[in-house]
Amino acid sequence: MSPFLLTRTLPVDATDAALRADVLHGLTRQPKTLPPKWFYDAHGSELFEEITRLPEYYPTRAEREILIDRAEEIAGASGARTLIELGSGSSEKTRHLLDALPELRSYVPVDVSESALRKAAETLLAQRPGLSVHALIADFTGGLALPGTPGPRLIAFLGGTIGNLLPAERSVFLKSVRSLLSPGDALLLGTDLVKDEKVLVAAYDDAAGVTAEFNKNVLRVVNRELGAGFDPSGFDHVALWDPEREWVEMRLRAREALTVKIPDLDLVVSFEAGEELRTEVSAKFRKEGVRAELAAAGLRMDQWWTDSADRFALSLATAV
Repeated sequence: MSPFLLTRTLPVDATDAALRADVLHGLTRQPKTLPPKWFYDAHGSELFEEITRLPEYYPTRAEREILIDRAEEIAGASGARTLIELGSGSSEKTRHLLDALPELRSYVPVDVSESALRKAAETLLAQRPGLSVHALIADFTGGLALPGTPGPRLIAFLGGTIGNLLPAERSVFLKSVRSLLSPGDALLLGTDLVKDEKVLVAAYDDAAGVTAEFNKNVLRVVNRELGAGFDPSGFDHVALWDPEREWVEMRLRAREALTVKIPDLDLVVSFEAGEELRTEVSAKFRKEGVRAELAAAGLRMDQWWTDSADRFALSLATAV
């Protein structure tokens, strides 16, 4: 059996269809919105990698600290023989887990990007010739069918990405994960924690302006893929903390009244001066809130680890 398998569960044109649907829906409603997943073309991914190295952006460093310090505990608690990573990207952080799981036989990275999956698998297999990698080109928010792999299985959803889902979406997602778990399987979940507003906002509005460029990249993606006429310089980057909902929002604010044509959708979109387009929600969590959301989905929080500054958490949950 080949050490590398790639299964496509999305149609080849699924990304284009999803972008069209999201732009049409998001730009014809009030307030206007676009999902954050459209930041991540090749340039957007490069910008995000740069963001993770900025002094203001703590989540990546904090999560990596937990993975390095607690990998053996995570491995011991899960006993996993298969690691499944949702939204795997480069699989860089996951390597700390791969090294710590002595019984690991199979790794299943799940991502919408075939190129990212192939590149990550090539690197991993060169370093770990005994590992079997079965990559899935799939959207983990749209329901997921996993390949047959040896248990126990550990599903990892890292990076605080769950915070990009609205509460109702998180509920649906966690229940879908619960449906994938067999007895002995577990979910490893990364959550960014509530903290001082200044620290939170700075993480999404850095002094060097990298996050501003990252935010505006969604407009460049729409321009390139749908023939739109957005001028990114006509929008200001906005990051703010919503204390009631306990999330950070990123927005793009029109500097003046403007009209944008999107020929591929036969759509004309008007913005008033100062009107904002929401591009991301990033929810922050408290331990009891995470426990409650997991419980509502039929999952029991068994372990909770934070970095030394209590900025970020990894939790391990099992089905009840």
